[in-house]
Amino acid sequence: MKAIRCHAYGAPSSLTLEELPAPEPRPGEVVIETEAAGLGYVDALLVAGRYQVKTPLPFVPGSEVAGRVVALGEGVPEKLMGTRVMALSPRGALAEKIVLPAMGCIPVPANMSAEAAAGFIVSYCTALYGFDTCGHLREGETVLVLGAAGGVGMAAIDVAKAMGAKVIAAASTEEKRQAALAAGADAALDYSDPEWRKALEPLTGRRDVDVVYDPVGGDFSEAAFRSLAPGGRHLVVGFAAGDIPRIPLNLPLLKRASIVGVDWGGEIRANPAANIPLMQKLTEWVSAGKIHPEPAASFPLAEAPLVLQRLLDRESVGKPVIRFRA
Repeated sequence: MKAIRCHAYGAPSSLTLEELPAPEPRPGEVVIETEAAGLGYVDALLVAGRYQVKTPLPFVPGSEVAGRVVALGEGVPEKLMGTRVMALSPRGALAEKIVLPAMGCIPVPANMSAEAAAGFIVSYCTALYGFDTCGHLREGETVLVLGAAGGVGMAAIDVAKAMGAKVIAAASTEEKRQAALAAGADAALDYSDPEWRKALEPLTGRRDVDVVYDPVGGDFSEAAFRSLAPGGRHLVVGFAAGDIPRIPLNLPLLKRASIVGVDWGGEIRANPAANIPLMQKLTEWVSAGKIHPEPAASFPLAEAPLVLQRLLDRESVGKPVIRFRA
């Protein structure tokens, strides 16, 4: 089988396309013939050796996969053979086949493409967990999404709109702002402008926002927190800007507002059953057409190194997906 392989940490351009032995399932496992693989910022950091946990070399990058079950290990129900599934893996998605535990495979709704499924689980579960479980988002509230044109931000827009919120997208270029509006945001602003909070005022009727969805961090976080209304919730999702912000604690006190950590991965590692209702709701929304998780673009396997570099450089718009079929 063909696979992208990382032999040394560094620039994604050093990745190689190789022929590797096809995997065989052990008891309780299935082999998935990959139709699409989703890539995210963490995948790029792992290749660069800049993530907090280093994957042993050599390895096949990629942590989100969608495809069809083509082989079963001992003890796996026969009904899974041929089923379209989506799944997460610590590595290995950028390969034509991948072996994974059967219990971690989630059936793909009939009206969902492989490309949409491959980029779905992490971004959409994080968004729903953040807004519903952590942020208690209510219909009619206003959400400010930072980094709105990335895969995480696009999913946040989609989920917040499905929950009945008004969404203001913050992005750094006109192309990214237009993409966020096309994804369903009600308004967009340029948060690379030092005076961006002035542009926010007319968009909220000068009443500030109820929830901030923040996968960016850096200098943007404090300004966004200052834009919260009393009782607001600032959802900390990540630090794509690179710097971890230090928000003065007098601000939550004076604003009567909350800073809430949204660590979906940590939650499901500690409590795997917590993800079942999230996935049930999300797949129901997909089937009903309430959310629209199609990726912004898909690329052939050979272009995966370029896609990963664009993620590192924060040039990517939407969730990029690698396709394994013409």
